[in-house]
Amino acid sequence: MSDPKTQSPSERILATRRSFLKKAGLGAGAAAAGTLAAPAIVKAQAPIRWRLQTYSGAPLGAHVIKPQVDAFNAAANGEMEIELYYADQLVPTGELFRALQNGTLDAVQSDEATMASPVDISVFGGYFPFATRYSLDVASMFMYYGLDEIWNEAYSEVENVTWLSTGAWDPLHVFTVDKPIRSLEDMRGLRVFGVPTAGRFLSRYGLIPVTVPWDDVEVAMRTGELDGVAWCGFTEAYEVGWADVCNYALTNSVTGAWFGSYFANTESWNAVPPHLQQLYRTTIDQSHYYRAVWYWGGEAQLRTQGEKMELTSIPAEEWAQVVRDASEFWDEIAASSDRAGRVVQIFKDYAAAQEAAGYPYR
Repeated sequence: MSDPKTQSPSERILATRRSFLKKAGLGAGAAAAGTLAAPAIVKAQAPIRWRLQTYSGAPLGAHVIKPQVDAFNAAANGEMEIELYYADQLVPTGELFRALQNGTLDAVQSDEATMASPVDISVFGGYFPFATRYSLDVASMFMYYGLDEIWNEAYSEVENVTWLSTGAWDPLHVFTVDKPIRSLEDMRGLRVFGVPTAGRFLSRYGLIPVTVPWDDVEVAMRTGELDGVAWCGFTEAYEVGWADVCNYALTNSVTGAWFGSYFANTESWNAVPPHLQQLYRTTIDQSHYYRAVWYWGGEAQLRTQGEKMELTSIPAEEWAQVVRDASEFWDEIAASSDRAGRVVQIFKDYAAAQEAAGYPYR
């Protein structure tokens, strides 16, 4: 061995390394290996896993949620994976909010009214009578008129739930099995499956809202437990098979688009790194776009070319009464809280702007 004093710096480093390895009992082979830089060993981190449940059953979920989840899982590159569950698969739909809040679910897609969200704007989730005429009305009021700020404000007061985004679904029509609706009186006594706010409004004409699990709706109509549905538009009615059971479709629409939202458990959301949060938001936007086109095209096509249901309508003079009643309903809701009043004012301001703008807005 050469004199340490005459060794070059690299020789001294190697000699020190060999001495350490000898003392550690690793032998000459290890000492030789020690002359090479040891590769860094990185332990693969297990992917983040979320459980997301939607309000919709599987046939509808194939359009309103599955494309988004599939796109996210593919783009997340193994860093995160979302497990998708449909209506009532993990928890009953009416318990979605509580399950999200306590962490049973990491994410939810639903409207506020259906999931029993405990905020004073929950009545606006789903179908609020005549609040919209077209699907773009929803996005416009959130982007330009401040509904996004109000939704953020409301959910900031709720523990462990984060509101992420709201988009539009389809218009609301009433489909019936064997009792056509050609007047307001024809609604009296009809038992229908529907979303809470619209059911509450239509009950003033004698319609009876009935709640059953989503997957049981078709059977309930076949057995006579239900007379129809007030839940969706033509696209859904055909897609999920309800058009195979219902013989009549009321063309008068109570409103033009459903308000549906995405929510996350706040602790779960905060545990997701920023780039995956952005990816999730981006795929939500992709979902909003897909649904808007799927519904918009489907509604027109199936009303004009669908052959499974006979179209009926309530005369314009009678329907005008429904529109007037909706105005009173708006005022009742506006009086329920300051925040509800602000939402209703936005609806009024937006409608006035659309009317003033004229074609193609109104």
